[in-house]
This record gives sequence, C-alpha cells and structure tokens, in this order.
Amino acid sequence: MSENALRDLNTILGSERKNEDSSKGNITKHVAANANENHDECLKKTTASLGSLSINGEEVASSVPEVGIAEVEYIESKNLNDLENVDTSLKILLTGLESKDWVLVCEALNNVRRFSIFHKEAMLDMLGDVILLVVKSLKNPRSAVCKTAIMTSADIFNAYADLVIDSLDPMLTQLLLKSSQDKRFVCEAAERALVAMTTWVSPTLLLPKLQPYLKNRNPRVRAKASTCFCRSVPRLGVEGIKAYGIDKLIQIAASQLSDQLPESREAARILLLELQTVYEKFDYPPPAAVSEHPETSSAPAPELSETSSWENFCQSKLSPLSAQAVLRVTNISREGLVVGS
Repeated sequence: MSENALRDLNTILGSERKNEDSSKGNITKHVAANANENHDECLKKTTASLGSLSINGEEVASSVPEVGIAEVEYIESKNLNDLENVDTSLKILLTGLESKDWVLVCEALNNVRRFSIFHKEAMLDMLGDVILLVVKSLKNPRSAVCKTAIMTSADIFNAYADLVIDSLDPMLTQLLLKSSQDKRFVCEAAERALVAMTTWVSPTLLLPKLQPYLKNRNPRVRAKASTCFCRSVPRLGVEGIKAYGIDKLIQIAASQLSDQLPESREAARILLLELQTVYEKFDYPPPAAVSEHPETSSAPAPELSETSSWENFCQSKLSPLSAQAVLRVTNISREGLVVGS
C-alpha cells in the first residue's frame, strides 16, 4: 500500500514539475530570461531591441521594434554646433564614452566630433584613449552607437590626419568590417569614413597599414582594402610612387586581378592603369634619344616602343601568368582609349 502511495506521489510531483517547466517556457516569451533559460533564446530576448542578430550563422529576426532609436539623430558634420562648455565637456568625455547607457555614449561620440571640428588641440593629448573607446563603440551591436562611432571616425581622420596613425590599426579593422556588412546604412557610413581616411592620412603611412588586409580571408574585406589601396596610391605622385617602389605596387595590384570579388579586380585594374601611366612618365628615354635617326622613324614608333618597354618591365617583375594578366588589362584599356579618341 505504501509503495502504491509513493508511486502516486512521484507521479503527481512529476506532472507538477512538467507543468511548472511548461509555464516557465511560456513566461520567458514575455519577460527577461533567467539563468536557466536556453542560451539562444536568451540571446534573442536580450538583443530584441536590435531588430536582428546572427546565431550559429543564421539571422534571427525580431518583431520587436528597435527601442529608442528615434531618440538618436545622425547629425552631419557641417550641422554640428560648437560645445557650450569646452572644459567641462573635456573632463567628462572619456567617462561618457565608457558609459553603459548607449544614449550617453552617442552623446559623447558627438562631442568627440565637436572637439575634432572646433577644438582639436584640446583633445590631442587624449586622442589615443579616445580612439580606443571609439573602436569599442564601432564593435557595439546597437546600430545607433555603431553608426555614430563611424561618423566620429570620419571626423577624426579629417581633423587629425597623420596623428591617428599609431592608433589606426583597430579602427581600420572595424571600418573595413563595417563597410563589408549587409546593413546598408552602416555600410555606407563606413565607406564614407574610409574615403575620409584615404583623403587625409598620408599614403606613405597608410599603404603599409592597408597591405595586410589585401590578403584577408574575408573577400569583402579584401575588396574594401583594395579600393582604399587604389585610392591612396595616386596621392603619392609620380616621384612618390617611384620612391615607394613601382615594382612593388605592380606586384600588389597583379595579385588582386585574380581575386574573388569584382570590386577587388576593378580596383586592381584602375591601379595598374595608373602605374602604367606613371611608369611611362619617368622611365622612358627623352624624345631626343628616340629621334636620332628620323629617316627610319614613323609616327606610331614611340607608341610601340613604350608598349614594349611596359611589357618588358612587367615580364621582368612578375611571373609569366601574372605578367600576361597585367598586360591583357593594360593593353585592352589602351586600345579602348585609342578607339575612343
């Protein structure tokens, strides 16, 4: 009799435990997850305000709208007002950037932009620390914080130019990643920041920083880095390219011609045409040397000589396959220019 009673009691307790577990499962759909909640479900709940996230490689959509985003205004640099109290704002700047309140972080980031535009000397001594905290915001999964940090990066490049070079690596990594993602408004802002970087940071300092990313495992990162590299090289000028090493630059561009994404290949093509033009400006003999025997010369002769010289240079600096690819690109482009003229 006691065994039957014990069996019945166990049955009742098991049933209640199942009901309790079921009830908890329903409750967790509406309240914050507790310590025993499934990890993925917890991740969905705690990031519901972000609209979507990725779990195990799959995007998890949320029907909950992004909370508080309407409170953040993305202000263009030209529309930013000056700080009301420079000294006080400077004292609390790092604290604001480190805040756990994302709205306060966005306000602090906008103050960094104001310092960069109106009082860049005041923030110079703490620039390295500021950049590290801006990078932290670039990694923030909340889009409002991330985009504001990207806009801040662009203003920092504009204001401080080469002074950012010692702190550039982590910022460059994040901007390349953000410019490679699918969220369009973040991607476009990151691309504008990269344009600011290639505009204001000296190419002699920037190109060595960009070069490792040309071999990154992520093809999108390689493509964005190729575009930045292509945009920076012409800023060296003819003599700067010669000093940097045109053979080195040709080898880099040639390696990108066979890259996976069209964006990388197009950047390489543009760069090779630039290098060909530069090469012809400083590596050929002067016209007097070509015209020693005018009776044997003809109008097309200089063009043929230049083509041969470019071919010889490429063949001497590249593997046969790479040289063939480079010459195919540059010759087709030259023929297109001749036909177009």
